[in-house]
Amino acid sequence: MTTADDGAAVTRVAVAQVPLRVGEPESNRAAAEAAIAEAAEAGARLVVLPELVNSGYVFSGAEEAKSLAEPADGPTVTAWARLARAHDLVIVGGFCELADGVLRNSQVMVDATGTRAVYRKAHLWHDEQDVFTPGDAPAPVVDTEIGRVGMMVCYDLEFPEWVRSVGLAGADLLAVSTNWPASPVPAGERPVLVAYAQIAAAANRMFVAVADRCAAERGVDWVRGTSLIGPNGYPLAGPVLRDGPAVLVADCDLARARDKATGPRNDVHRDRRTDLYPWPTI
Repeated sequence: MTTADDGAAVTRVAVAQVPLRVGEPESNRAAAEAAIAEAAEAGARLVVLPELVNSGYVFSGAEEAKSLAEPADGPTVTAWARLARAHDLVIVGGFCELADGVLRNSQVMVDATGTRAVYRKAHLWHDEQDVFTPGDAPAPVVDTEIGRVGMMVCYDLEFPEWVRSVGLAGADLLAVSTNWPASPVPAGERPVLVAYAQIAAAANRMFVAVADRCAAERGVDWVRGTSLIGPNGYPLAGPVLRDGPAVLVADCDLARARDKATGPRNDVHRDRRTDLYPWPTI
């Protein structure tokens, strides 16, 4: 943690865009570990990695995914925990998890003390529904040395009520691990998936850190929308929007996320009309 020119304590946050491929877990892990080392060298205290780092994404089916899955104490998470201890980091990243015989699209947080949380993606996109069992627990918000960090995976971000849940739980920053598949974007426009991240930040006055991936896989290309977004909804770094690995860093005064005011008379959480739309809504 460092101090900004105005005296505020700031945390350097990194988001890592890495190339991943199905069936190449060793090279996938190596790419992620290189990105973590680069982020640490740049002075980051929090590093966010993409979705399904160990396995890649475009599976032929559940059997292939199962052959690439590992437990939460397997080689991928163990390596991240080792790097977190070595560099005094908080690391959040996605992995293909096999837990009690069940396949999960999971995300883990580790720091110098070990594993802090494992989150299982609640909203499964497209063919993920043929592979994974959805999570059945709330998205966590974890108190860390650097601040309160929420966790979420890819498609989860498209559900405003899910994002609001971590905002109301006090997240200073939402760490999003994703593999955003590319789709056509009108000329002059930003990919709508990046816009989801910006709105999530602005609607809850919190930082959002998105780690997307690169390297086309089995005919699927990616948004490559890796970015860091401030609580006003505007990017502090990124989006990358180009193929190739990248590590983006930005200094974030995470305490800013605890002020939900948008002006002298308005507050994004206090102004909710819960008499008209009680929380949670189903």
